[in-house]
Amino acid sequence: MPRTINILFVASEADPLVKVGGLGDVAGSLPKALRALLPEDINGYTLDVRLVIPFHSVITHHLPNLQLLATYQITHPCGPIPARVFVTEINDIPVYLIEGAPILSSTAVYSSNPIELGEKYVFFSLAALELAIQPGWKPDIIHFNDWHTALGAYELAIRRSKEPAFNNIRSVLSIHNLPFMGGEAEGIVRSYGIPPSTNEHLPVWARAFPLSLGLTATDHIVAVSPTYARELLTPEFGCGLQDFLKTRADSISGILNGIDEKAWDPLTDPVLTSNYSSIDLTHREFNKQSLVEEFGLPYDPSTPLLIMIGRMDNQKGMDLAIEGLRLVTDQPWQVILLGTGDPLLETACRSLEVELPDRVRAVIRFDLQLSRRMYAGGDVLLMPSRYEPCGLAQMIAMRYGCIPVARQTGGLKDTIQDNREPGGGTGFLFKETSPAAFTVALLRALALFSDHSAWKAMQIRSMTQNFSWKKSAQAYTQIYCNLLEGKS
Repeated sequence: MPRTINILFVASEADPLVKVGGLGDVAGSLPKALRALLPEDINGYTLDVRLVIPFHSVITHHLPNLQLLATYQITHPCGPIPARVFVTEINDIPVYLIEGAPILSSTAVYSSNPIELGEKYVFFSLAALELAIQPGWKPDIIHFNDWHTALGAYELAIRRSKEPAFNNIRSVLSIHNLPFMGGEAEGIVRSYGIPPSTNEHLPVWARAFPLSLGLTATDHIVAVSPTYARELLTPEFGCGLQDFLKTRADSISGILNGIDEKAWDPLTDPVLTSNYSSIDLTHREFNKQSLVEEFGLPYDPSTPLLIMIGRMDNQKGMDLAIEGLRLVTDQPWQVILLGTGDPLLETACRSLEVELPDRVRAVIRFDLQLSRRMYAGGDVLLMPSRYEPCGLAQMIAMRYGCIPVARQTGGLKDTIQDNREPGGGTGFLFKETSPAAFTVALLRALALFSDHSAWKAMQIRSMTQNFSWKKSAQAYTQIYCNLLEGKS
């Protein structure tokens, strides 16, 4: 009879309940992919995967059969803080929702108030760990994600040495974005009486940050792409933790995120003007025509439509794209820029639209449906990220036949084959972080776009890439099995 591995997946957000960024996609998809694996896929094991997130005030999704599961208290020097746990089921996955005063007092998933943010996620991390020893179901593995939950891995290691109930529980911590270490929660960590790390390899400044604490204590670390796992060990990407991370190199893996290929399918996507597939791209052009006309741009099938979608901040290289576009105004192109974020970058996007009103549209808002129509109508996705741990936009874009121009870093390097590689590739990569380097790659894309048959062939190659979660889920399962068998 196959052995069952119980896995508690701990995250700050999860689609479809609540989604702010890429972590919401991962937490909404990976547990489902793990649970769908068959015993023959994973050395005869079966997986019982359950998800826990905060009961955010913004969660308005219909919660079927929501039930109060447990109540308990989280220790604090000023007095215990009550926690309540509710359970529901979403996409056949049991989902636990944790409620408590620090969560109820926050009106946003990620508050702009650092104290409120720190209180919320320190409490949640500890409450999620306490859930693991409540009666009824006990995890073998707790999978934590980013700084918002990493403190749980540190506290698990402390309590594992003192309390038998935690003895056989192992932990995994995924790094989705290393620069965000939870430094704003340092004071909150100390206020809960949690001791700082004494790891001599960890910089003194990081010894009470939730993420760095979790990294010292977790049984295994996962970076969300193979290239990012290597980059973390370098000064450019290690954020001051690279020397410490080198001491843990044997316990670090890089596993590429995937996408839900049923949710992201241009043949069935209900918001598109016209559906299509890699077998027949004829109707794809209707999406482009509809999109440019919606935004008052002149439609010309021979003019490439560039798109950029996502958070507007320094990481994503929006400034590189804006300056690079100014360098190629002698070429035919149109661009739609969608997103919100840094006010300076939002202003820069609007300024570019004012400067080039016949070819630029700046759409400063968060709009999931529009983003889908942009993937289906755009010819080229701009993704000049300074760093990109994994990235989902490039995978979604390729799935929809929108070709990426991207910096050769992290998951972008792992998912995009440059057009100069044998076979013609699936996109256009550049190395140097500069508008000039971005422009050179963009010019290669614009040149190929004029060759209709070559461009169509690249679209078909891109659309037929396998970015499903199954391979990634199998890799995670191997780590879980190794931990339970006493391997790192």
